Amino acid sequence: MQSRSRQDLQDLVREQLQVLLEQKNFQGAKALLVPVQVADIAASIEGLPEATQAIAFRLLSKEESIEVFEYLDPSVQQTLLEDFKRQDVQEIVDNMSPDDRARLFDELPAKVVRRLLQQLSPEERDATALLLGYAPNTAGRIMTPEYLSLKENLTITQALAQIRSQADVRETIYYIYVTDDARRLTGILSLRDLILAQPEETIGSIMTREVVFVNTNTDQEEVARTIQHYDFVAIPVVDAEQRLVGIVTVDDVLDILEQETTEDIYKLGGLEAGGDNYFQTNLFTVARKRVVWLFILLITNSATAAVITNQEDILEKVVALTAFIPLLIDTGGNVGAQSSTVVIRGLNTEDIRSHEALNIIRREAIAGILLGAMLGTVVIVWAYFLQANISVALAVGISLFSICVLASVSGSALPFLFRAMGLDPALMSAPFITTAVDVLGVLIYLNVARMILGL
Repeated sequence: MQSRSRQDLQDLVREQLQVLLEQKNFQGAKALLVPVQVADIAASIEGLPEATQAIAFRLLSKEESIEVFEYLDPSVQQTLLEDFKRQDVQEIVDNMSPDDRARLFDELPAKVVRRLLQQLSPEERDATALLLGYAPNTAGRIMTPEYLSLKENLTITQALAQIRSQADVRETIYYIYVTDDARRLTGILSLRDLILAQPEETIGSIMTREVVFVNTNTDQEEVARTIQHYDFVAIPVVDAEQRLVGIVTVDDVLDILEQETTEDIYKLGGLEAGGDNYFQTNLFTVARKRVVWLFILLITNSATAAVITNQEDILEKVVALTAFIPLLIDTGGNVGAQSSTVVIRGLNTEDIRSHEALNIIRREAIAGILLGAMLGTVVIVWAYFLQANISVALAVGISLFSICVLASVSGSALPFLFRAMGLDPALMSAPFITTAVDVLGVLIYLNVARMILGL
C-alpha cells in the first residue's frame, strides 16, 4: 500500500509538473516542487519528456538540485549534463558525494570524464581519482572517503566538539571510527555510545576493538551481504596496510542489491547483463544482447530435430505420440528451471555451499521423483481420455516421470558444475538445461514408447 501511494504521488507530481511546464507557468511548477521529497522530485523529472527534463531541473535551488541529481538515473544525468552550461556542470558535479560522482563517471564516455575531472576542485578531484583507481564492483570503487575518524586519547567532550565541526561534510555520523597516527583502524563506536559516556572518559576506554571491516578489493556483493548479515548502517573499508580509506553505507548496498538482482534475472533469461535501463536502451543494442543465446539455443536444439528425424518410423506408425512432445519437453524445462533457480539463489546468498552439492542434488532428485509421480499419474489419465489408448497413455506418463527426474537432477547439478568451472551459473544454466531436457526428453519418450508399444 505504501509503495502504491508513493507511485501515485510521483505520477501526480509528474502530470501536474508537465502541464505547468507546457503552459510555461514556471513559478507554479517551482511552487509545486517545494513540499516534495528530493527522491520523488527525481522520479517525477525522469518521467517527463526529455525536452522538458532540463527545464524542470533548472527550477530547483542549487542545494536541492545537487541532491536531486544524485537520485536520477544515469541516462537522465548524462542528458542533463549535455544541456547544462559549463559552470552549471562544475557546481553540480563538484558538490556530489565522491561515491555518487564515481558511479556517474563510470557511465560517462572517457572524454567527458576527463573534462569533468579537470573542472573539479583539487580536493574533490583527488577523492574521485582515488575511487576510480580501484577495480569496478569492489568495495574501493563504491566507498566514500567522507567518514568520521577520531583518536583514542580524545575525551568525550573533545570528541563531540570535533564531530560537530565535521558532521555537515561527512556521509554519516552514526558510526565513529578510531584510527592511530598511521591511519590504521583500531576501533569503532556508535554515536549512541558516545552520547551515553561520561564527558571525562576517553574514546579508547569505550570503543570496540573487534571491528568488522572489508578490504578495498572485496567484491561489492560480499560487502552487501556483510552489511546485511550484521545489520550495519555502514562498514569501514581498509587497504592492504589496514589503513582506513573509506566506508560503504547502507544506501549504496541497496543499489548494489538491486543491480546484482537485475543482473541475475537477465542472466537467467539468457540475456547479457548491462548497466543500462533495458527499456531506455537502443533497440539494436537490445537485439544484439538477446540474440547470442538465442542463436546458441537454435543450434543446439537442432539436436532435438535430429532425434525426431531418427525416430520417424515410430511417429509414422503412432501419430498420436507427436501430440504429447511439447507437453513433455515444456514440463521438463519448467521443472529444471525451478531446480536451477533455487540452487543459483542459494549459491548467490551463500545459503548453500559447493561442498553440499551431492546433498542438494540428491534432495532435488527426490523432489523430481515426487513431482514426476504426481504429474505422470495425472497425464496418464489425461492422455487416455484424449486418445483412448492405454499404451500411448502409459508411454506419456512414464516418460514424464523420467523427464521430471532428469530435469531436477540436471537443474540442480549444472549450477554447481559451472561454478566449479569458474563460469557464472546464472548465465550458463538456463540454456543448457533447456537443451538437455529437450534432447534427452524426446529421446527418452520415443524409446519408452517403442518398448511399450513393441515397435
